[in-house]
Amino acid sequence: MERLGTGIRAGRLSPAEYESNFSDLHPRLDKHEALVAADRCYFCYDAPCMTACPTSIDIPLFIRQIATGNPIGSAKTIFDQNILGGMCARVCPTEDLCEQACVRNTAEERPVEIGRLQRYATDTAMEADRQFYSRAASSGKKVAVVGAGPAGLAAAHRLAVKGHDVVIYDGKAKSGGLNEYGIATYKAVDDFAQKEVDYVLAIGGIEVRHDQLLGRDFSLADLQSQYDAVFLGIGLAGVNALRVEGENLAGVDDAVDFIAGLRQATDKGDVAIGRRVVVLGGGMTAIDAAVQAKLLGAEEVTICYRRGKEHMNASEFEQDLATSKGVIIRHWLAPKSILAQDGKVAAIEVEYTKLVDGRLSTTGETGVIAADQVFKAIGQTFDASGLGALRMESGRIAIDADGKTSLDGVWAGGDCVVGGDDLTVSAVAQGRDAAESINRMLAAGAQPAVAVA
Repeated sequence: MERLGTGIRAGRLSPAEYESNFSDLHPRLDKHEALVAADRCYFCYDAPCMTACPTSIDIPLFIRQIATGNPIGSAKTIFDQNILGGMCARVCPTEDLCEQACVRNTAEERPVEIGRLQRYATDTAMEADRQFYSRAASSGKKVAVVGAGPAGLAAAHRLAVKGHDVVIYDGKAKSGGLNEYGIATYKAVDDFAQKEVDYVLAIGGIEVRHDQLLGRDFSLADLQSQYDAVFLGIGLAGVNALRVEGENLAGVDDAVDFIAGLRQATDKGDVAIGRRVVVLGGGMTAIDAAVQAKLLGAEEVTICYRRGKEHMNASEFEQDLATSKGVIIRHWLAPKSILAQDGKVAAIEVEYTKLVDGRLSTTGETGVIAADQVFKAIGQTFDASGLGALRMESGRIAIDADGKTSLDGVWAGGDCVVGGDDLTVSAVAQGRDAAESINRMLAAGAQPAVAVA
């Protein structure tokens, strides 16, 4: 077994344990299970679940189609609004969105399993290779899409359907964005992210150029001069710094990089993990990193969050999932310093926090948690390289309701824009809607006025 540092090593578990630990979190419903689940839906008029869905899928209709034995038709209803409906069915926090709004979600009842029903329908159609869309006659227009993540793929597909030629530029070796690199492995098994990319690109008229990074290999001005319109779905590239002593020690790693490396590993047994792991943060990335550290064989995994349980960005379901896997979640703790032994992480010193007049404050009381590995999951940063004079707001790209930016012919969506909520489904909605706006502009044969002052 390869030792990569004090307490950090690969191969902690047997192959069978890795396979079991990283199996599908919510296996797909079979036909009978789907029919039973669909039968619980009231098919509400003006259904609250539709309002809660960022992509406004007609949820009662697609569930009724499943109930009547038409999963293929159900998939079309889903894809009409969300071409990445397969991945969204796997990773969406349905417990906070559509299922939270379900009228059956009461103290006495559980909500309809909308997410699992959506997966049943979309998986059925994708496995049958049923394509529901064909390209319109060529418009003769070319659109550049920067970023092959959910927003970029949704925009590219909708633009291709309209007859425009699309070129996607992406800085990674694979398409998919966070769907490929940024979610827990057990949420999308069997290389589903790439299967979905292939399904989306099957429409034709979309060229993908990998290892092409905005600000390094080209600028926004370059794209503006070469294309009729540009869509930016570039996500967030960096990770916030802790700014504490010991941050650069061996064994202090970015949770985003850890998750990406695990996603790309062909053998989970090759991924090294500490014996005692501390994860700093309170969002989905922190939960995904902590759970997977435990599944890789870490003996003790602790999440430290500087505020209370009610302030965590991770959903209650995800928090419960973490604790069910043996992860300890500790609140009101902020990192003070990372302690070393022989140049490597030995422990983390934390300071207790509290709210004073609504503002977070430290108490002066400290403690030490033994650790040989620390993951930072305290938020990501936006890299504005290559964007030129594009108007920014709160460190992100400013857009209007149609996704238009301050520059003529440039739209944006996803995590890179103001108000982005780090949800795949929201990114899809913004990419889709921006594509419709781009199409209207191209069909009119005119450049739009500056949208954001």
